[in-house]
Amino acid sequence: MPDPHPRIDTSTPHSARFWNYFVGGTDNYEVDRRIGDEIKEIFPGLVHVAVSSRRFLGRAVRHLAGEAGIRQFLDVGTGLPTADNTHQVAQRVAPDARIVYVDNDPVVLAHASALLTSTPEGRTAFLDADLYDPEALLEAAAGTLDLSRPVALMILNTLGHVPDHDQARDLVRRLMAGLPAGSHLVISDSTATSEGMIAASEAYNASGAVPYHVRSIGEIAGFFDGLDLVDPGIVQVPEWRPDVHGPADIATAAVDAYCGVGRKP
Repeated sequence: MPDPHPRIDTSTPHSARFWNYFVGGTDNYEVDRRIGDEIKEIFPGLVHVAVSSRRFLGRAVRHLAGEAGIRQFLDVGTGLPTADNTHQVAQRVAPDARIVYVDNDPVVLAHASALLTSTPEGRTAFLDADLYDPEALLEAAAGTLDLSRPVALMILNTLGHVPDHDQARDLVRRLMAGLPAGSHLVISDSTATSEGMIAASEAYNASGAVPYHVRSIGEIAGFFDGLDLVDPGIVQVPEWRPDVHGPADIATAAVDAYCGVGRKP
């Protein structure tokens, strides 16, 4: 993989580094922390969104690798590595699980090697690929995954970067079209469900970072058209199969983010 460091811009905030700051990571710069602190003043609840969304990832992957028997994961819009990444969660349940991470962000690419560990039985890979070219993305993923067998497509806190909702839905549809019956779609995203979240989104988008568009609950639900929703359906992220044995989650009233898991019939 070519060295991506020359492409990294540290003069403006960056969504992966900004999110990394909010979940307690260290892979961020002063510019990211500055807008992060500004947004905490505007809307402290965004920290809750970041933390609870990360916990949702773990619960969803454990369900898919366990109860649903999924052994292949395609994680699009990977973001910066933190604790309990998709492959770590999946392979604790199913050591033979295969995981492909996808991103085309230079910041994420610089840290990709941290995602390439694996159990001896399983496999992980990282693709420098583009969400806006779903067919090429799937073709590249087929070098690691068997696309004739069910795959869990994970798109977490990523689709907000697609400004047009109809286009975002089409990208999801095209990705799912290339996966067989029994595959699952996992999505979580921030929602325009409070004045605080809307103000935080406006402040972030005014910072010079690549804009992130918060959507309605109905728009999040629209990504799952044609799929069978897994209980409990489209809910706030802490409400999706909460782990009674895990850490206490954030009160749902404070979380402007919704999620869902759907199965392709």
